[in-house]
Amino acid sequence: MSKMIIVTAPSGAGKTTIVRHLLETYDNLEFSVSVTTRPQRANEKEGEDYYFKTVEEFKKLIEEGAFLEWQEVYENQFYGTLKSEAERLWADGKHVIFDIDVQGAVNLKKVYPERTLTIFVKPPRLETLLERLRARRSESEESLQKRINKATVELTFEKKFDIVLVNDDLETALMEAEWIVERYVFDKKEMKILN
Repeated sequence: MSKMIIVTAPSGAGKTTIVRHLLETYDNLEFSVSVTTRPQRANEKEGEDYYFKTVEEFKKLIEEGAFLEWQEVYENQFYGTLKSEAERLWADGKHVIFDIDVQGAVNLKKVYPERTLTIFVKPPRLETLLERLRARRSESEESLQKRINKATVELTFEKKFDIVLVNDDLETALMEAEWIVERYVFDKKEMKILN
């Protein structure tokens, strides 16, 4: 049975870097592209990083029941996981890896609890996270403050996830992520040692 690996974290903790590394490392993992209404960043590609939709288009998808889960992460800024995306990847015999926000991860795990592993990536300290967010320089001060406020709350969710991966040193975090994925995808019994 194909499995789901959900990697979640507050903004700036390193989840996207870890997910990209795992995708480059394992041929049997495929990325589930989420839908969002937030503006597309300069380095992002439609259909690769996200499916970018208007708020109206997103709400229409909600009405159609197209999502496994969705959230209004910030006011009028929606994110969601398409049912069709996961089903397409499973049909190809792939294990699906997700890079989604904390509340979305909690909700998605409820849909497929028996085939899902959740990994919560956290920084060693809140200050480290704040430094990383500021270093991005990709957002306005107002947007940055929203992310900081949200991240502070999201850090309190770590006990809701199967594994907590502290991203203090990136190379170490990447090796630990590989170990976690290998144990989960290939040997479920070994995974219990980590819990």
